[in-house]
Amino acid sequence: MIYKKRPLNIASTDKVLEVGPGGSPHGRSDVFLEMEFSDEREAACQRSFCPELKTEKKIVYYDGNKFPFEDNEFDYVICSHVIEHVPNLELFLSELMRVSPRGYLEFPTIYYDYLYNFPTHLNLLYNKNNMLYCITKEQSGLNNFCPVNVFFNRTLELRYTSILKELKEYFFQGFEWSQEIKFKKVSDIGEVALSIEEMSLGQNSMKNKNKIVKELERILNRFRKIKF
Repeated sequence: MIYKKRPLNIASTDKVLEVGPGGSPHGRSDVFLEMEFSDEREAACQRSFCPELKTEKKIVYYDGNKFPFEDNEFDYVICSHVIEHVPNLELFLSELMRVSPRGYLEFPTIYYDYLYNFPTHLNLLYNKNNMLYCITKEQSGLNNFCPVNVFFNRTLELRYTSILKELKEYFFQGFEWSQEIKFKKVSDIGEVALSIEEMSLGQNSMKNKNKIVKELERILNRFRKIKF
């Protein structure tokens, strides 16, 4: 989770499922649901090369279709940085709602993928006015910019991440849901982006503008010295 300190509406008696915990699950989770991969490299790619989960808690593996749980078997479900990877998002969201009445979703926005465009990310998402909008990356045309994304991927590997920290709320979203996840497929990339009127790049962001510019200049200077 990017927003690790965000308080979640989880009672002490709630039974909590976490879907796709990666190597660092939420401390309140009781059971973990993981995709079963026959190829270890694919599994590593899907968890962004984080260490494999080591835990004494129960891990359930499944094939990516229906969750192997009963209706309302859990009180709360955490799903962080998973839905951008899911090919059948409608089925996946319906399964989240079937096994639990409440939960938390977190994911990168189009602004993050516009820079880094990880191949394992299939969906571009944005939650606006309690509606989760989704366009597939294939529909968006973003893959046409892969040669540009190579540069930004390299900057991420070299830990040039200040822009992500300064503008975190624009690169990642997380929200709690109850009873229903309202979901809409769209074909217009504008539906998963903010209009200029919706942006709140206020004084704090302006205060950090020089830091971001300096960071980008440092990246470019470093790259001038690198041979690919």
